[in-house]
Amino acid sequence: MSEMITADLVDLDLSAETKEAAARALAERMAAKGRVTDLDGFLADVAAREAQMPTGLDGGIGIPHCRSEHVTEPTLAFGRSAAGIDFGAPDGPADLIFLIAAPAGADDAHLTILSSLARQLMNAEFTSALRAVDDAAAAAALIRGDAPPAAGAAGTAAPPAKTETGVTTATEATGTGATTTGATGAAAAAEGSPDSQDSHDSQDSVAVSAAASADTATGTTGERPFRIVAVTSCPTGIAHTYMAAESLENAGRAAGIELVVETQGSAGFTRLDPAVVAAADGVIFAHDVPVRDRDRFAGKPTVDVGVKAGINRPTELISEVRGKAERGEVTAGSAPGTPVERSGASGEGYGTMLRKWLMSGVSYMVPFVAAGGLLIALGFAIGGYQINKAPSVMDHFVWTQADSWGALLFQIGGVAFGFLVPVLAGYIAYGMADRPGIVPGFVGGAISLTINAGFLGGLAAGLIAGGVVIGIQKVRIPAALRGIMPVVVIPLISAAIVGFLMFVVIGKPIASAQKGMTDWLNGLTGTNAVLLGALLGLMMCFDLGGPVNKVAYTFATAGIAVASPSDSAMKIMAAVMAAGMVPPLAMALATTVRGRLFTLTERENGKAAWVLGASFISEGAIPFAAADPLRVIPSAMAGGAVTGALSMTFGATLRAPHGGIFVVPLIGNPFLYLIAIAAGVCVTTALVVVLKGMRKQVPVDGGAGAGVADVGVADAPIAAKAGTTEPVAV
Repeated sequence: MSEMITADLVDLDLSAETKEAAARALAERMAAKGRVTDLDGFLADVAAREAQMPTGLDGGIGIPHCRSEHVTEPTLAFGRSAAGIDFGAPDGPADLIFLIAAPAGADDAHLTILSSLARQLMNAEFTSALRAVDDAAAAAALIRGDAPPAAGAAGTAAPPAKTETGVTTATEATGTGATTTGATGAAAAAEGSPDSQDSHDSQDSVAVSAAASADTATGTTGERPFRIVAVTSCPTGIAHTYMAAESLENAGRAAGIELVVETQGSAGFTRLDPAVVAAADGVIFAHDVPVRDRDRFAGKPTVDVGVKAGINRPTELISEVRGKAERGEVTAGSAPGTPVERSGASGEGYGTMLRKWLMSGVSYMVPFVAAGGLLIALGFAIGGYQINKAPSVMDHFVWTQADSWGALLFQIGGVAFGFLVPVLAGYIAYGMADRPGIVPGFVGGAISLTINAGFLGGLAAGLIAGGVVIGIQKVRIPAALRGIMPVVVIPLISAAIVGFLMFVVIGKPIASAQKGMTDWLNGLTGTNAVLLGALLGLMMCFDLGGPVNKVAYTFATAGIAVASPSDSAMKIMAAVMAAGMVPPLAMALATTVRGRLFTLTERENGKAAWVLGASFISEGAIPFAAADPLRVIPSAMAGGAVTGALSMTFGATLRAPHGGIFVVPLIGNPFLYLIAIAAGVCVTTALVVVLKGMRKQVPVDGGAGAGVADVGVADAPIAAKAGTTEPVAV
């Protein structure tokens, strides 16, 4: 920061009474040095940033800031107010005001200023020195770091000792407690702002108060200190995440305990060592967004609060978690997280991680498929099958004409469909590399559409993007550059690499493969088409919403995700949806016609399965399959194969990717389509009833009519899981 602030940019007697006046007074000094070209324009940009969120911080600090086209170079001005100026901080007016100006587009400069200033503002000696300094040049030198703050009173913390991993430890030579550096407390002023990102890599935010520090604080030498692990996160993952971490670490150090924080911020996060989590006596969650991998902390005393509580009252949180530990209060096991939240967990094999990455992309893509496909189908229903040739509704729209409304729905659906491949690729990369993977993933997916590589290209682009980002994150870089990695370096390098590979290296072969597969599908007729329908039916019913089911579903939706899908593609979509409806409908029918073969819980699940099956939610059959997989799954697959084959035989077509019986009016040959579904339901129901009727049964405890259960032990472990999996939409 040697050129960002000089004595001319310091006002130790700032007389302004409002934040607007303070910003103007400091901006005038910038303008006088030629660093601001349009004073009023710059102040308008400052005011616009201030309107997004107050820039006042606890401790009497205000940090108005912005990026502006009226700034020629990154600049920092400092003012000290005797009366104090209200910048919206909870604890009152600010007497130390820092005006930060960065040129438009200079995110790296903006972050550099914020991070450098933040590191210093976390030091009480630094802020005390700024309040005591009586010379502008000395103040500027202090802010630049040219002159250290005056030595504090005896007993102040020694400078931190940094390990190679970036973890701050106690200074063992002197026995004094370690200070934590690198936190971004001052950057809280930028929380929620699009013009800022945090300046720290996640590894720098994990600090440990060492045992030496704990012994010093408690006055003991042999007793193991209390251990806490904490997770902090906020919606934008910029400032409050790291402020809470810093606050908790400082409070833990003062209390003489070992406290380790995992910051789940904008630059991704590094999971705590499982051994550290296992050894912890308590857990603190200070978060405003869901904690990733929360189930790692199950079974421990836990305090769960918002991120600002971690900033404002860390001592209370520590006392609360210690109290819970003394009383033996622990949290129950939590449900597994989403595919993104659980991807890449320690100990998982590559195949498992790959499945989760792919499933994360599919899970984010499906809502676009449903919305876009149904809108397109409604457009055809209202405007007829020539609606895809209608002019843009921007050029021609008549409020009283049905064709115009049909065209509107069709064109909106087409736009939604345009996101399918980019979303698939982007969220595969997100599942692999967290937020930094989104940009190269979306770019690669968009390129896949440009070169006609389709869904195969999207899958490849997502995996490549995630791998590239993971590789970049493993490169050791200087600490000063870590703040700009997630917003400048990683997106720039990863997008360039993924774009090069997609355009020049692998895009053309993938596009050729995609075209070959499409041509093959379009050429399917007769026996081949029937066999394909049976295969897709088997896949849809094999794992009832799992990876195999999703492969078949994605394969079908890929064919209709174009403005003018082929007849073969619409037949495939019809077969897939019909087969997916069979298992829950068959289970519902079986519990109705032979209820004594099922437990009371299964009969209740059967009532819900009617609606789930009719809505094309295959997961409605999961409770039955979990309780009795050897009988239910083969039966479901047989019925699904029959339905898929009959649907293809009857030539039923479907443009909508979802909807079940509610989109029957949009289906080609709807009567025969319903016959195909009914045939599959009957086959599955008959097989389930026969297979369950053949087993040796004993009454289940719980009274008359409670149902029956197998005597054999083979199914017992699986039966214990019945009902534990909640149905979710396909």
